[in-house]
Amino acid sequence: MERIIELLQEIKEDIDYENEGSLIDDELLDSFDILQLISALDDEFDISIPAAMIIPENFNSVEALWNMVQELMD
Repeated sequence: MERIIELLQEIKEDIDYENEGSLIDDELLDSFDILQLISALDDEFDISIPAAMIIPENFNSVEALWNMVQELMD
């Protein structure tokens, strides 16, 4: 999960990712940020995030992102 936080901080560094649970719902990340994050996750974890998984629930928190990445790596 630490690496996901690092990737997020590279995209937008002024957010407390460890404690934030509404990154999408509170519009802390915009669509361009999400595209950058998807690309970074794909490269970092050697995964491909399908369009069906690009939903707010999977991107609202670091924990949700980590769970999605783990599911795709299995």
